[in-house]
Amino acid sequence: MSAAPEPGTVTVWSDLGCPWAALALHTLRTTARERGQDLLIDHRAFPLELFNNQPTPKFIVEPEIVVISAHRPDLGWRLWAGREYDYPSTMLPAMEAVQAAKDPSVGGLRGSDELDAGLRHAFYAESRCVSIPSEILAVAATCEHVDEQALARALERGAGRAEVYAQWRVAQGPGVQGSPHLFAPGGYASHNPGAHVEWTGDPNKGGVPRLDRYDPSWAGELLDRLAQGQGSAGA
Repeated sequence: MSAAPEPGTVTVWSDLGCPWAALALHTLRTTARERGQDLLIDHRAFPLELFNNQPTPKFIVEPEIVVISAHRPDLGWRLWAGREYDYPSTMLPAMEAVQAAKDPSVGGLRGSDELDAGLRHAFYAESRCVSIPSEILAVAATCEHVDEQALARALERGAGRAEVYAQWRVAQGPGVQGSPHLFAPGGYASHNPGAHVEWTGDPNKGGVPRLDRYDPSWAGELLDRLAQGQGSAGA
């Protein structure tokens, strides 16, 4: 396995609980939809909790949600509004489900991306605990291209777990810089595209993120590159 994309796809390395990744994916999907351009995304896991040996802290995620939402209120995100003890302590089961959904008998790349989008919306906008199978499968049931019964059977067999760990091993190498990191044919690679952000200090000591600006034009440029590559391939 490598970090590079398959022809005709955008490969996105990310953690499902990373707000910056959710922002990048929302921007890319929205731009493609507005342009009427077909888009295939191959999701690869960059599991922060495996890198850091701890759950991604809520006190880091929520300030990021605040600053991102100020720039992109169309996301519909909010701070966690569920019961405190329902806050997800792990995103591994959700990321495993996204990998399991790639199986053509479950949903393929299109279904996998629908599930990823649905799980992110459930977490960031609806305060749902996407760590548990019932919530994952409830989201899957709303995805047009996902067979939730097939996904349920796949998860019972442990599908997706080996893929997440294998991708984590690859992500430890120099090719993937963090969550999100996007790759497309023709040598395109960008870590956290469009976001000009820095922390005011150590978040463990009260530092908060500052998003100076967010430029979404990167998504159109990436889609142009993808369309040109597809045109060349079909010529």
